[in-house]
Parts: sequence; structure tokens; C-alpha cells
Amino acid sequence: MKNIAYYNGKTSLIEEMTVPMNDRACYFGDGVYDVSYVFNHVPMAIEEHIDRIYRSASLIDIKIPQTKEWFKQMLMGLVNQVEGDSLILYFQVSRGIAPRGHDYSALSGGPSIWAYVKPAQLIDAYQSYRGITLEDKRFFFCHIKTINLLPSVLANHQAHAAGAEEAILHRGDRVTEGSHSNISILKNGVFQTAPLDELILPGITRAHVIRICNRLGIPVKEEPFTLREMMEADEVFFTASGALCCRFDTIDGIPVGGKDMKTFSAIRDAYEAERKKECGLL
Repeated sequence: MKNIAYYNGKTSLIEEMTVPMNDRACYFGDGVYDVSYVFNHVPMAIEEHIDRIYRSASLIDIKIPQTKEWFKQMLMGLVNQVEGDSLILYFQVSRGIAPRGHDYSALSGGPSIWAYVKPAQLIDAYQSYRGITLEDKRFFFCHIKTINLLPSVLANHQAHAAGAEEAILHRGDRVTEGSHSNISILKNGVFQTAPLDELILPGITRAHVIRICNRLGIPVKEEPFTLREMMEADEVFFTASGALCCRFDTIDGIPVGGKDMKTFSAIRDAYEAERKKECGLL
């Protein structure tokens, strides 16, 4: 198949799939999601992505009745039906189907499970990218991967309208994360990234990069950094499931980074090798 979609046990082409209007995802964005990229029909870090959607669901009081193993097998069944060596696997869980109403205490049915698989490519980690800075106007549940993405959508649109690829968000002077990525810096050979709190998503790619740094002997500091520290860093880069590890060369039209390509390249190349090994491409 060229693509496939899933909703509560039903499968079809994405273009042909319909969902009930009363699904709470439609009215309230009442749900969580996750995404992995697939190479050689192997989803990257699939167990970690499934762990995260269960954790995100529990943080907004959604109990997924199916086991994680069931969830994995369901997703793999979809992946194996789609043609192509490079795919995106998206999946989400909403609170379920009920007439519109804010209170969900009387909701009788279980959660709704959505998923789709279609061809897609990673962002090229061997290119450099442009960013802009924007005030972070999102709420304080950024550590939960909810489907309430309107602020991120608007920020990313503003970045593209300005000729950039990513918006770097900040609260006051503290850099938080990108519109759909984690932001990190290198300074004096130290990898620095924001701490895991309610202001950033605990990115799976971010966690992999930290493990790579530890393996390579690169010091890691999980501490907030400011806009000025970012602009003066030796390298500034973003990490995400669809980008892995990509560097900025300009932010707000000002050149940044380019002072420690050796360390950045070591991290990026190690992740690329990890991806290929995990997906059976080496």
C-alpha cells in the first residue's frame, strides 16, 4: 500500500479514513501523540516512543487499556503494509468519543487510538539551517506530548514566513525549545541542553544525543541557557525524531556557531551510525 491509516480497529488509506465528529480530539485537542521515522521497515526507538505516549496519556488522566506489546504489534502491522524504505509512523490516543462537554468524568467508552504510516524523509542532518527567536506563548504542559499544537503551528509558520526552518522559543531570557524540536548548544566542548521540566518536551532524540555524548566523553550539562549564551555558543543545534541532529548557521539573520564543527560532527555522525545500525542498514 502507498499509505495506511488506523482508527479504533478500522484501517484504510489515509485519504479514505473518517473519524467520529464526537471524538474529543476534534473539539478539545484532548489527547496525546507520538511519532517515529521508519527505515527498512524498522521504526526508530519504537519502545521509547510507546513508553512516552503511555506516560503522556497518564499525565492527562487517560488510561490506555491495551498493553504496550499490543500497541507495538499493532503499529508494526501497519508499517509492514506500506511500501517504501523511509516512512513516518504517527500515532495518537484521544480520551474517546462523547457529546461535547468539558467534564469527562462520566465518559463511558475507552480511549480512541489513531495511527498512520506514509512515505517521508528525515531532514538532512548534513545541511545547516536558519532559525528565528520568538517568545514562548505556550502553556505549562510542554513536557506532555499533547495534540494541542496551535502555538507551535503558528510559531513554525512564522519561521517559514521569515525564510527560516525553525522557531526557537524563549520565556523571558531563557531558551526553552523549538516549535517542534529540542534546542541545545556546544560551548567549550560541553554539550548543554535545557533541563527536563514543564517547559520542554523530554525528547527521545535529545536523550539519545546525551547518551552519545556520554559514550564519546563529551561533558553534558542539563541546565537552562539564555538567548545571549545561545548566540555566543560554539554551535547551536536542534534535535527531533524527523531531524535527528541539525545545526543552525543563522538565528534572526545573525551568523551563529561554526566554531566547533569537530565536536558537533562527531555527535551527528555517531547518531547517523546508530540509526543505520538500529534499522539494519549497516
